[in-house]
Amino acid sequence: MSSSPVITLKSSGAQLPQIGFGTWKHYGDKATEAVYTGLKEGFRLIDGACDYDNEKECGEGLRRAIADDVVSRDQVWVVSKLWNTFHRKEYVREAVLRSLSDWGVSYFDIYYVHFPISLAYVSPDTRYPPGWFFDGKSEVKHDPVPLRETWEALEQLVDEGYIRHLGVSNMCSALLMDLLSYARHRPSVLQIEIHPYNAQPRAVQYAHEQGIAVTAYSSFGPLGFRELNTPKSLRTPPLFTHETVTAIAAAHGRTPAQVVLRWATQRGLAVIPKSNTVQQMRENLASADFALTEQEMAAITGLDVGLRFNDPADNMLSQGATYSRKAGRRVRLVCDCLSVGGTYHTSDN
Repeated sequence: MSSSPVITLKSSGAQLPQIGFGTWKHYGDKATEAVYTGLKEGFRLIDGACDYDNEKECGEGLRRAIADDVVSRDQVWVVSKLWNTFHRKEYVREAVLRSLSDWGVSYFDIYYVHFPISLAYVSPDTRYPPGWFFDGKSEVKHDPVPLRETWEALEQLVDEGYIRHLGVSNMCSALLMDLLSYARHRPSVLQIEIHPYNAQPRAVQYAHEQGIAVTAYSSFGPLGFRELNTPKSLRTPPLFTHETVTAIAAAHGRTPAQVVLRWATQRGLAVIPKSNTVQQMRENLASADFALTEQEMAAITGLDVGLRFNDPADNMLSQGATYSRKAGRRVRLVCDCLSVGGTYHTSDN
């Protein structure tokens, strides 16, 4: 059984598994089985989120693994994220405690701000997870909450032992710089979209200079978004068939997926690929036991065109969503910020 290499977090000295297990788009019993099997195969970080709508199922997989002596709780990094509708200080605790309950754990090893975008509160009694639309259909309703308010509420939960490390996701360097100016508990990890089509070298450099580890999500580029029929992903050549990647894979006797993951981990990044089969799990965990040459790294980096696939407007439209002109403007404003390599925390009412 392979095991993941680790990254030492400068904020605490803790050993972050460099190859984690992603849970986005794992649902129902399949999510439970995937988490259980992933832990059995050697994964020691499970990346989740309120918005993934599967935390109870993933938590059941973790509980089964602990009950069967596959792992102990202290051997597994359990990760979750604060959704946009819970940014007001009076709702942060509610969101964290709900996710902890769903996972069946008493603390999170990492807890991220999922997007630095505040949306109007939606009670869990109305809908959970709440998603992007205030009415569940089309209305995008912003709420003017400063990021500092959200962060300080999370820091209180660190003090109380509910969170071991704080992180930020989908955040540009300018906003991260501002956060660092007042954070009492600095973010330990930045999680952003990174793959050969979107290498983000400056964001990675800045985070590392600040002692912040970087986790890459959507490591396989368009692949995960093709399931959602998003326009960008459907018109972009898959990385797994790109001649640059396949040639390097053949030279090393590896799969294209392993080459793409190794390109990331060799840059000092953590990765959280989704695995649907035991074979994929094993290949992903074994992706760090070979080395790419400088020329191969440069060739893969040369595919970078700054192309992001995590565009919420694309995702909403692909799912048949319609919205008013005003709501449409707001969604596009958010996504324009994402598309240029960063997001913002709105003060727009």
